[in-house]
Amino acid sequence: MSNAPQLPMPRRKPTPRKSAATPSGVGVGRRIVVLSRNPNLYSTRRFAEAAHERGHRLEVVDTLDCAVVVEKAKPAIVVGGHPLSEVDVVVPRIGASITAYGLAVVNQFELMGVPVLNGSASISRSRDKLRCLQLLARYDLDVPRTVLGRSATDVDDAVRRVGGLPAIVKLTQGTQGIGVMIAHTHAELTSILEAMWQLGREVLLQEFIAESKGRDVRVLVVGDHVVGAMRRTARKGEFRSNIHRGGEGEAIDLPEAYQDAAIRAARVVGLDVAGVDLLESDAGPKVMEINSSPGFEGLEAATGLDIAGLIIEHAARVGLAARQPGQPGHPGRPVGFGA
Repeated sequence: MSNAPQLPMPRRKPTPRKSAATPSGVGVGRRIVVLSRNPNLYSTRRFAEAAHERGHRLEVVDTLDCAVVVEKAKPAIVVGGHPLSEVDVVVPRIGASITAYGLAVVNQFELMGVPVLNGSASISRSRDKLRCLQLLARYDLDVPRTVLGRSATDVDDAVRRVGGLPAIVKLTQGTQGIGVMIAHTHAELTSILEAMWQLGREVLLQEFIAESKGRDVRVLVVGDHVVGAMRRTARKGEFRSNIHRGGEGEAIDLPEAYQDAAIRAARVVGLDVAGVDLLESDAGPKVMEINSSPGFEGLEAATGLDIAGLIIEHAARVGLAARQPGQPGHPGRPVGFGA
């Protein structure tokens, strides 16, 4: 029987979310740009609703419609032949398939002095699973034991270092559980690794946390605060608990140790808005992954919270602060900020 500390059971079924009044100091009338390829996505629609309810002007801009203009002392973003100007704050929702282009666009806004929720460097750190784990471990956050290798002769040693089989196999790039596999036997593992290496892909071998029992905890951090958390449980026959993989989410009251791990993880990577995935292990919370463009449909459904509104309110505060006299803007957090 596992000795892992159990998180509290889910709270009672939440009531439908209600829009909160704009808190003092947030300001109204901010011009907010959301970088999104699809205005009909749940998160994008919810941002538009939340901004409208709070008196802000929100514009959805397709990231690929942004032309990056590099010129001495005159960096610009051009959309449809017209410079995109007088923007108070940008909320990037950069899909994994356009990471490189999206980072260029976000970086250009930063060079223009426009505050962004999640800077280009922070998004880049979160997208590289190995780099992210390296940073987290460097700042004393607990992560699953992980090995990156490219030699078939080192497979046995790698398996030993992650605690034996079964083991998790992950591509260094991927979202929503894509590129995550489990190997139960040496032959199965070798087959997976050889196939991925032949395709030129970098692969991580990772410790399997048996006591997590096909579940994890998704925590949403916004501006140094946990704004919502749920336990995700994989559907029958599936070890990945992602909602996009058919997992189910239930709201939980998050213990202090898990809150601290999630907030510190977001700080280390430098993210204002982060979906932090934690595993429940015998040793306490282990940070499995960090998402810089976290979906929150499941979290809103599970908790009844107005997650979109909380993110928009934070964006408005950041945009307002950058407009104050003497304020340099919002350049993004350095690695290890607050850790």
